[in-house]
Amino acid sequence: MTGRTFRMRRVRKLVPGRASGRAERRAHRGTQPKVVALGGGHGLSASLAALRRITGDLTAVVTVADDGGSSGRLRDELGVLPPGDLRKALAALCGDDDWGQTWARVVKHRFESRGELHGHAVGNLLIVALWEQLGDHVQALDLVGKLLGAHGRVLPMSAVPLELQALVKGHDPAAPDAVTTVCGQATVALTPGEVQSVHVVPEGPPAVPEAVAAVLDADWVVLGPGSWFSSVIPHLLVPELLEALQETKARRVLSLNLAPQPGETDGFSPQRHLEVLARHAPKLALDVVLADEAAVPDRDSLEDAAKRLGATVELAPVASPDGSPTHDPELLAAAYDRIFRMHGRIGPWR
Repeated sequence: MTGRTFRMRRVRKLVPGRASGRAERRAHRGTQPKVVALGGGHGLSASLAALRRITGDLTAVVTVADDGGSSGRLRDELGVLPPGDLRKALAALCGDDDWGQTWARVVKHRFESRGELHGHAVGNLLIVALWEQLGDHVQALDLVGKLLGAHGRVLPMSAVPLELQALVKGHDPAAPDAVTTVCGQATVALTPGEVQSVHVVPEGPPAVPEAVAAVLDADWVVLGPGSWFSSVIPHLLVPELLEALQETKARRVLSLNLAPQPGETDGFSPQRHLEVLARHAPKLALDVVLADEAAVPDRDSLEDAAKRLGATVELAPVASPDGSPTHDPELLAAAYDRIFRMHGRIGPWR
């Protein structure tokens, strides 16, 4: 028996009532869907801010490859997981009441000084302190979530910090046709070249068992939006997590970005995002691809790409009304709610 097989068997024991079926699990926990959202950074935060409005049974599974800013400094100095994306997810799950919004501001607050504390976020320091006190990533994040009154749970995708590496064509403008290996999430995100593929070091990292269990027990799994190569695809590079995404009885929705990201996906069409994802996880099927209707110039091509992944396309106005390339939480929530109700719903959620 391999180590991964043994870990997957342990994970399946964490899944409540898996053998009895999704409908029976839903009956036990009420009428709202059990949703798992995967990603990192601002994209995952936007998705969580929307999803917490339509379900109280929400888990975020967050990438752990960040190596820039406060997270990178703490990672280098203490050898911990980068806490920044985990902090952003927790802040996004804070409620709209005074308590939630106050704590959201506190954990996002960055110190300004002329010393070593400059640039560190309060939430990053709090998370790392609890990791050191408790010696348990999941327990510490659950405790921070309880303090914040978070409307959901936040989990790292892996318990080991990962380095993102990419094969990039034209990273050096002086050699536009050369393909080189670029290391580090922050560098990959800002490369002027064309990212061909990404992988993580160490290769085949172990997944957090609770994250795998959450995916296996979900009604819906939401992947994206976010930085495609540095926040979305890394989840597919953790073997146990990818296996869970392929095995789960949940329906899978892929939420596309509103615009290409300068550097990382410059010039990408919506359908090319799907093609890149399929290259990294060729056996992963999807059910729904969600995109903003104004961000899809060629619906037929997107539908063809989605069909190859087993998915249908749902177009909806989800962008902020101010014209910025950011998702509006209320509009995105309405789009998710409609998808959950139209695709495979068993009875009312609420």
